[in-house]
Amino acid sequence: MAEAGKHHGVDYVEIYVTDMERAKGFYSQAFGWKLTEYAPSYVGFSDHARAEREAGGLCLVENVKPGGPLVLLFSSDLEQSQRAVKEAGGKINKPIYSFPGGRRFEFEDPAGNLLGVWGE
Repeated sequence: MAEAGKHHGVDYVEIYVTDMERAKGFYSQAFGWKLTEYAPSYVGFSDHARAEREAGGLCLVENVKPGGPLVLLFSSDLEQSQRAVKEAGGKINKPIYSFPGGRRFEFEDPAGNLLGVWGE
């Protein structure tokens, strides 16, 4: 796996889509993104700024909720980052879980913004 981002830096953006085929066509045609299909419900993308590794993914969902894409931060110590989010007043929506490529958790900040933190 390519080197991950710096500790607690913005590292990855997930764009929720309701029609994967349409989304793949749109983002590859409009922006020239290179797509990597991991599953029918998840496609990674590499943009021109970070062609050496993925910048984000297209995630198939039933409905797109207001609020936009899911921003993911990178952590070199995921357990410590989850504790820090809780101690700072954040709400853990999805505790640490594994996915192909690493582990992550998702949380709401005190204003209700949804973010995620991942680590290898």
